[in-house]
Amino acid sequence: MQYRQRQLTQVFFVISLLILMAGRSMASEHLPFWPGEKFHYTVYWTTIEAAEATLEILPMEKIDGKAAWHFVMTAKTSPLVEHIYPVYDRMDAYADADMTHALLYKERKETRKTKDVSVTFDWKAQKATYSKKRKKRAPVALLPGAFDPLSIFYFFRIHELKQNMEITRPVSDGKRCVMGKARVVGRQKVLVSGKEFDTWLVEPELGQIGGVFEKSPNAKLQIWVTADTRRIPVLIKSEVVVGSFTAELDSIE
Repeated sequence: MQYRQRQLTQVFFVISLLILMAGRSMASEHLPFWPGEKFHYTVYWTTIEAAEATLEILPMEKIDGKAAWHFVMTAKTSPLVEHIYPVYDRMDAYADADMTHALLYKERKETRKTKDVSVTFDWKAQKATYSKKRKKRAPVALLPGAFDPLSIFYFFRIHELKQNMEITRPVSDGKRCVMGKARVVGRQKVLVSGKEFDTWLVEPELGQIGGVFEKSPNAKLQIWVTADTRRIPVLIKSEVVVGSFTAELDSIE
């Protein structure tokens, strides 16, 4: 009996592994990213090393029975800053396997208080609902193909970039839904962590949508992505509410 149980366990393990591999090959086909991708960044506030951040793609999941990408961004204050103002942020974004729209967005901020936010996307009703501490706001109308504040950056990575190109796509944080834009400024070589990268400079504009980078009202958010098929963000700069920040790519897993 125990031998048969072990055999069944091994069979189920192999089947599960094959399903995961099949899901990855179908979902990742022709896309510049895949589950398991992970980027590590050092974040500087003016010249101070203020935080560590990661961008990661976890294994494909099921949301309401549909295959979904699972994107994660985390940020944690450095030891130097932590005793002054400790922060731990985590954002989880789920988008459909074909990368056509958002399915679910969650945000957790831990400072001296904890903030839990979720945004559900009901595509049958074409509404997004923002919840904070289980209290729901009135749903907002969704524009077709809207993404959340994190998965929108992965959507932008899908596109082959060209000089003066502008990419548009709706984006919603559950409070509003606006047309997000990303303008390709030009091709530049940048030095990041002692290594030179051939990049495209991209300037996204998400209106009043917050989430990934809460910038000042009239400030530019600038992202340098590699000028290859992966379009990896290696350098990010912007002004924020309390100064300016730079995020530099440290390593890739």
